[in-house]
Amino acid sequence: MVNDTTRLLGLDGVEAVSVGLDAERNPLIALVTAAGEGRCCPRCGQQSQHPHSWVRTRPRDLPVAGRRTTLTWTKRRWRCRNTACERATFTESVPQIPPRARLTGRLRASIGAAVADQGRTVIQAARDHEVSWPIAQAAFAAHARLALPAATPQVARLGIDEIRRGKARFRLVPSEAGDERWDVVADKWHVGMVDLGGGSGLLGQVEGRTAAAVSAWIEAQSPAWRAGVQVVAIDMCTVFKSAIRTSLPHATLVVDRFHVAQLANAALTEVRRRVTVQARGRRGRKGNREWELRNRLTRAGARMHAKHLDPMIEDLRALPAKIGAPILKAWNVKEDLMDLLALHGTHPDRTQISALLIRFYENAAASGLPEIQRLAGTVSTWWPEILAAITTGVTNAGSEGTNRVIKTDARCAFGYRNPANQRLRARAATTRRARGHLTTHTSGRYAQPRRRPQTEQHGQAR
Repeated sequence: MVNDTTRLLGLDGVEAVSVGLDAERNPLIALVTAAGEGRCCPRCGQQSQHPHSWVRTRPRDLPVAGRRTTLTWTKRRWRCRNTACERATFTESVPQIPPRARLTGRLRASIGAAVADQGRTVIQAARDHEVSWPIAQAAFAAHARLALPAATPQVARLGIDEIRRGKARFRLVPSEAGDERWDVVADKWHVGMVDLGGGSGLLGQVEGRTAAAVSAWIEAQSPAWRAGVQVVAIDMCTVFKSAIRTSLPHATLVVDRFHVAQLANAALTEVRRRVTVQARGRRGRKGNREWELRNRLTRAGARMHAKHLDPMIEDLRALPAKIGAPILKAWNVKEDLMDLLALHGTHPDRTQISALLIRFYENAAASGLPEIQRLAGTVSTWWPEILAAITTGVTNAGSEGTNRVIKTDARCAFGYRNPANQRLRARAATTRRARGHLTTHTSGRYAQPRRRPQTEQHGQAR
């Protein structure tokens, strides 16, 4: 007979027969198997009518009303009379408490959800649920296998980006010239594939930043999945370009505009540092106007207010010609490239693109600066992919955001020793939105719950 305590406990297949308190005022609940439950042989499935003995177990469970609960389950051991069955005896079991289980199923599910859906580390979830790290890790792995899709979701826009696993390590080794050189001891990378359009998050990761590893992951997908990929966004990495041209030759390859702008700012910074060292004989420091303008120089001029932009140009012109003139030339070329990238997502025609591109090339050639001419050469090499990014409006921002979540997760865990565990944790952390674990059930102008009008509240009160 089901009583109120059994309903409150909520463990299907067992009934509470008594409740006591221990020395710390925590509940002690005695359980028995519900009528008709757990009497079927797990091997042959035949229901037994012949009891063998009694067994008592103490499975761990979730707290009840905020208090740690101790369960004592008294169950029968049954004989299997099926002559064709190899099992002689078996003990009763229910879905929430499988055979030989020390934890209930809902406790394991709570541990796994705490790591996969609530952003807690494994050790934190283990401490909160008072279990060991291996148990918490196994619970998370089981939860992730059920939560994550078995097959790779179909995507039309694929993003590829790499992320480093820890710091690179080097050592000094003798070189052929007789001196010493630095040799790489360890430089581990993960390359992630991200859904940029459908919201599926991180699709998978491969270890090693090589074209073979990326191509192997793509080739492992179904032919229908590969045929459905229309656009692939990358940074200016020849490894990814080679892998895409090999495994997805039909896809449009685009270069993220952020990396192009980053390259232009790096070239401008190199010019500023070089002319400062040549003119002053040292690096820039406080009191050198070109050094004080270093952050303002790398900002997009179109986003700067006139009260900041005009004084910056006047300060550069006021500097000695061998310092200010090269920096101003490099800044103008950088702004030409930024104007070209600003067409991204505006559906420009070929005339607009060609006019800005020619202006960039002409000013880069006229500058006479090796750093800027190298920048123009890089843009020329990657121009088909840059043009595709401008015309399609596709960026790799989704991959960069995924990497941010992966880095945050790795910091919370103080790093990983096991790459497989890190890949599983990374995928679970970056697919919470797709699984519905980052939605907020709020509304209103500032995402606050709507309040009923005062007149309505007073009317109901009356």
